[in-house]
Amino acid sequence: MIDSGEAEKNALMAAAKLMMVAARTAPKSGGKDDILTAIVVGEEKARIVSEMKKIAAERSIPGFERDANNTANSELVVLIGVRGDKSFGLDCGACGFKDCEGFEFAGRVEGRDFPGPTCVFKSLDLGIALGSAVKTASCLNVDNRIMYRIGAACVRLGYMPEANVIMGIPLSSAGKNIYFDRH
Repeated sequence: MIDSGEAEKNALMAAAKLMMVAARTAPKSGGKDDILTAIVVGEEKARIVSEMKKIAAERSIPGFERDANNTANSELVVLIGVRGDKSFGLDCGACGFKDCEGFEFAGRVEGRDFPGPTCVFKSLDLGIALGSAVKTASCLNVDNRIMYRIGAACVRLGYMPEANVIMGIPLSSAGKNIYFDRH
């Protein structure tokens, strides 16, 4: 007999893997794939929680503490990031530079949470990948929420060093959705 706890844990891991496939196969600008994905569990997840609490204390932002508690109560976290320092080559200027050459010449600058600049098309690709991933979780009735604050902690911890931007999606199978009915 497989009890519900074990079955749900296995199902959440399966859902996370399907979410990674959804992120990978999501449409990308010009068909150029710069999306990065990972699943975080156990000690690594605990490190993220600890870092989020540290940020909450440093910045006096209760949202980091709240999201850290949600993450601690989650079975796992799906990370989705993007190599945003690669230009798309349209010279659109949305990154804040006149053209892609200026963007590329600028190099990586460390920001408070994420390094920049980031190509707007790579940001759009990240958004589409995130949407595809959470749609997959939703279709599987898996509670989830995209969390910026998980990504900020991951950058500080050096996870996905190629990524300019990382978002975390914790997964849960509790009796009620822990991510939306919260204070």
